[in-house]
Amino acid sequence: MSKKEVDKCSFCGKTKQEVNLLVAGNSVFICDSCVEKAYTIVIEEKNERNPQFSLREVKLLKPAEIKLFLDQYVIGQEEAKKVLSVAVYNHYKRLTQKNTANPQDDVEIEKSNILLVGETGTGKTLLARTIARMLHVPFTIVDATVLTEAGYVGEDVESLLTRLLQAANYDVKAAERGIVFIDEIDKIARKGDNPSITRDVSGEGVQQGLLKLLEGSIVNVPPQGGRKHPEQKLIPIDTTNILFIAGGAFEGIERKIATRLNTKLVGYKAIDSTKQIDKENLIQYVAPQDLRSFGLIPEIVGRLPILTYLEALSSDVLRKILTEPKNSIIKQYVKLFKMDGVGLSFDEETLDYIVDKAVEFRLGARGLRSICEAIMVDAMFDSPSQNSRYLKITKEYAISKIETEKQHRLQVA
Repeated sequence: MSKKEVDKCSFCGKTKQEVNLLVAGNSVFICDSCVEKAYTIVIEEKNERNPQFSLREVKLLKPAEIKLFLDQYVIGQEEAKKVLSVAVYNHYKRLTQKNTANPQDDVEIEKSNILLVGETGTGKTLLARTIARMLHVPFTIVDATVLTEAGYVGEDVESLLTRLLQAANYDVKAAERGIVFIDEIDKIARKGDNPSITRDVSGEGVQQGLLKLLEGSIVNVPPQGGRKHPEQKLIPIDTTNILFIAGGAFEGIERKIATRLNTKLVGYKAIDSTKQIDKENLIQYVAPQDLRSFGLIPEIVGRLPILTYLEALSSDVLRKILTEPKNSIIKQYVKLFKMDGVGLSFDEETLDYIVDKAVEFRLGARGLRSICEAIMVDAMFDSPSQNSRYLKITKEYAISKIETEKQHRLQVA
């Protein structure tokens, strides 16, 4: 057998010069292209025999049971948790209807995508992550800020489905009944109504690209992400049964809500109507027209029919968030120190001080983590090297650490 005959793939027949890599075996060769195809076949066969996400294994939780699970991790936000529980419950029922469809039943349940509106740190992403703990369908969280219109630097909207496909271990059937949480959707709002000589490639262009995904269509997705190119193998995914949950802070939308409410309050009855409006919590009156005024195109608003809000966190709620949930910040620190054999406790006054600072900084629940880190960083640095077995954080200690942090930042600035 000549050298020329040996140096070629035993499967596709391509020569060594025609492929990137040729792997030698016992009198046989295989190229890199055939290896990739074989790997894909093995994964598909494995998923068919042992599906990770099966509706038969799903226990259909009632909305009250779903909300009860959310209550263990998310404090407050009763309205948002109720809306999210019903949406997930209906999504399960919709998937069940698809699998046990009766040909004589012409009533088809349509999916209802959700839009969560609330200030930063109120728990939008936490709600989505907590739902992921209990679901038996593929779930992924994506950031809308990295998306751009097709053909420009950034990620295509199809990358949302790529990540969902990866969460489903490339099981297309499972991915087609998954849930996608689109975070920071307010960052792709139109920059303004005035015409511009440049394209709004990270704003309105992205919104238009999302339309086909939200409505339900077959989208060709690159399995490894990135840009599409002609020679790339694409995977078709039907988005009809994928539930989309979008969330955003919509900073400044309260002014648009206030303007809309005031324009309707005309006449002698205006005084009585204004008494019923809670001016401290205008976000609860958010309506689709406010989202349009903010910069979302009407088609996007129409494809996110369920609109709910998250309230700003009060001092009492922040105090509960600090200590009550299963994964509360204080419990996390106690566990971290316990792993080093150190007992940790906080004075009640210390916890109140942390909450007061979080309200002052107006960062919501995220502010609690920042403040605690500033207080605990020295203790976490020293305790593993010391022989102490107990540490108590007093208010005076917390104040000294916060004031030191402020002084340091002032000197740096």
